[in-house]
Amino acid sequence: MTTPTAAPTTARLGQLVDDVREAVGRGLPPDTTAYLVGERLAAHLGTDDLLTPEQREGHPDRYRQHILHAERDGSFSVVALVWLPGQQTTIHDHVSWCVTGVHEGTESERRYRLVPDGTTARLVATGDVVNHQGDICGFAPPGDIHRVRNSCTDKAISIHVYGADVARLGSSVRRVYDLPADEL
Repeated sequence: MTTPTAAPTTARLGQLVDDVREAVGRGLPPDTTAYLVGERLAAHLGTDDLLTPEQREGHPDRYRQHILHAERDGSFSVVALVWLPGQQTTIHDHVSWCVTGVHEGTESERRYRLVPDGTTARLVATGDVVNHQGDICGFAPPGDIHRVRNSCTDKAISIHVYGADVARLGSSVRRVYDLPADEL
């Protein structure tokens, strides 16, 4: 993960923020809020005027996080993640509900769950999902353990909306998990 970057706002990004603010402002449960935010995010994915050229820049060594907006009251943040081919996250979960939409390219996601194993728990893969431009998915803890990677040969960009102040926290990640033994 890289240091967050400040971002100028495009008119479309301003509209997205207003749309998310309206959905979050309803004060509904996390899963319902994530659903409503996903509906609003979908209309902005794949458009040419959502991000500035700087917000579309990746990093040669790891995916790059561009914080696009953090609501003053900490209720949500909008982030663009830029992935060059082969870049991926660690296996992780989140501090809050999260909605992601693929703005450009294709992302692959492996989802996991913790399974009781005696006095501990072990991580088990539960499925693989391929998300293409325009695809939306959402999570609300618990049950949000996953790993995401750019699975295409070009740059991929995804827009993430978190129910937390990512600018203050530095990341949406709550915990990082070790790779399961059967995936080493």
